[in-house]
Amino acid sequence: MTDPVRQLAYDDFSSPEQMRDDCRALGRNVPALERAARAAVGPAPSIHYDDFPAEVRKRDIAVTDAAQRLANALHLHLD
Repeated sequence: MTDPVRQLAYDDFSSPEQMRDDCRALGRNVPALERAARAAVGPAPSIHYDDFPAEVRKRDIAVTDAAQRLANALHLHLD
């Protein structure tokens, strides 16, 4: 059993190839890590009512003929 006080921060059982692959994977994700780091120390988004637009346009939902027939067959009647 490993002494938790003396346990190292890295995985002793990884092969050099696995550690190399981990470093390469990290290198590919540097932009995402930088964005996450900036977001972590940046200001929190506002929760104040006045900071949100008064009118937000809702998306239009189109009901196709096939959906209309299916709804009518199920007696849902999407008019």
